Amino acid sequence: MQPIQTRSKKEFLDPRTKILLVFTIAAVVVGGGHGYWLAPIRILLISVPFMLFLIESKWKYAAIYAILFIAAYVGQIYLLPLVTGFLGFLLVAFCGIFVRMMPGLAMGTYLLSSTKISEFMAAMERMRVPAQITIPLSVVFRFFPTILEEYHAIADAMKMRGISLDGSKPWKTVEYRLVPLMVSCVKIGDELSASALTRGLGAPIRRTNVCKIGFHLQDILFLMLCLVSLCVLIFYKIGGSS
Repeated sequence: MQPIQTRSKKEFLDPRTKILLVFTIAAVVVGGGHGYWLAPIRILLISVPFMLFLIESKWKYAAIYAILFIAAYVGQIYLLPLVTGFLGFLLVAFCGIFVRMMPGLAMGTYLLSSTKISEFMAAMERMRVPAQITIPLSVVFRFFPTILEEYHAIADAMKMRGISLDGSKPWKTVEYRLVPLMVSCVKIGDELSASALTRGLGAPIRRTNVCKIGFHLQDILFLMLCLVSLCVLIFYKIGGSS
């Protein structure tokens, strides 16, 4: 019998902590609200995905997130007063969407890229989430990385045939890339669903899991940050509506 797999040092946070961080960042940063304590909390939550990317040595993700967010924030502060008309409307939409949604999207990317399926399933079972929700989420959890790999494989195959935007047949890019990708999406979805069922995810009994998860000091600190952030947000929402 194989020993129980414990969490490695690179797996910095428990999956339940990551899920709560995703919802907290989305609620506080996207939800908005104004208050004396909300501004520093929002800044701290915005920096959380960047710090986690650095801890997990995901330098590319950290750089992309920092560059896009800083560019959108600088544009919102310094360019909006100088631009009017339709261009100003586009700039407002672009900067507003990126400033508010990028932290939540980055945290979701960190959750997907740093969490194994077994860890995710173990976390869902610890939280007593019904199988009707767990099974579709487990399929989606693996769906997007698989589609990304399939897209790169299709792109490499088309480049070998000279079909690319910079090749001799750029007009055929949509036909020869998107059509196979859509067919692959349907096939991969069916295969992942069948794989989930053959592993016993739909069984009426409680499953065992070789993956051991649990809260550590860093999880407690981030959970406290989430709790304080949500409490402050609720306080200012209630105070503003009263």
